[in-house]
Amino acid sequence: MASTAIATVVKMLETLPEEAQDQAVEHLRDYLKEVKENARWDDTFKKTQSQLIAAARRAKKEIAEGKAKPLNHSEL
Repeated sequence: MASTAIATVVKMLETLPEEAQDQAVEHLRDYLKEVKENARWDDTFKKTQSQLIAAARRAKKEIAEGKAKPLNHSEL
């Protein structure tokens, strides 16, 4: 069953000419695709949070111990 928000959007779309409906639907598809991609990124970052923290701690330790050196872009 559709939520009231979805029903409202459908009613709003139905008031538009068909060409405008098609354009609105295309924009919604693009927007929903972006929302899904952002959710995937958020999930990925949540899953790797502890690994990122550990890597940052290792890097900070290596810098403090003098084991790190500045990045030389020409060596990349």
